[in-house]
Amino acid sequence: MHASERLKGIDVFVTVVDAGSFTAAAERLNLTNSAVGKSVARLEARLGARLFDRTTRRLALTDAGQAFYRTCQKVLVELEEAEHVLKAGDLVPAGTLRIDLPATYGRMHVMPALFDFLKAHPAVQPQVSFTDRFIDLVEDGIDVAVRLGGADAWPAPIGHRFLGRERRIFCCAPSYLARVGAIPDALSALEHVDAVLYRRPDGTPSPWLVQRGDAPVEHFHPVAGLAIGSAESWVEAVRQGFGVGQLSTWLIADLLARGELVRVLPSQAVDGLPLYLLWQRSRQLLPKVDAVLSHLGSRLRAGTAE
Repeated sequence: MHASERLKGIDVFVTVVDAGSFTAAAERLNLTNSAVGKSVARLEARLGARLFDRTTRRLALTDAGQAFYRTCQKVLVELEEAEHVLKAGDLVPAGTLRIDLPATYGRMHVMPALFDFLKAHPAVQPQVSFTDRFIDLVEDGIDVAVRLGGADAWPAPIGHRFLGRERRIFCCAPSYLARVGAIPDALSALEHVDAVLYRRPDGTPSPWLVQRGDAPVEHFHPVAGLAIGSAESWVEAVRQGFGVGQLSTWLIADLLARGELVRVLPSQAVDGLPLYLLWQRSRQLLPKVDAVLSHLGSRLRAGTAE
């Protein structure tokens, strides 16, 4: 089958689903009910699958219809985006821009940069989500994402830019040191401090990263005095003097500067997660995507992650 044949009828099919009925779709498309019905029937015959369950009261998608509808939506969106790319020389950044960010890092560091971008490009309409899990940019329709952590190799449809690594240090509150005394700068000291750990979504406490000389970084599992599943509350527990935490410097820079937290075990500072800027390659040439990639790429380079 020629590629152009595969496109026949999908616009009518998607309009029927979006409109909720053949009649409403016919009105939107300025066609007769019969023409819409025949177009869908031909599509079903070509696919060898029934797309709708038709009753006298309602029109519902079959399982096959639901899967095909999701695919058709993507195809039509990509065709529209391709037209915009061809006209990119005449366009300023505009339109809906879907961005996904890691929750805490996104709020603290990406959003201030993004607000500046939006002031410079008021025609861009952002849709921002916050997730700490891995997401499929193509499946979830995300244009651009920022990620702390990730694989060494990314899927072919995903563009990526390495922005640096976070730096993790051990720290505590001055009040904790006043209570327990000075903490020796030795790995063995970690066995005797009160540990404040981050509690991961699966319920397990995140281990500390330690390094013995030139050996590779390894996991150290202290007995947790506290394990907290919110980054902000985790930091606050350390600030309140409950014990020692291993925290990323991007998370606590202001507290360190104000003296509300102090570094301990300085020899045990280690690199943590990598910071990446991700995007769908198929949308990279869209003015809105190209502009936000340039802006975030310059604002979020290693300085905010280390």
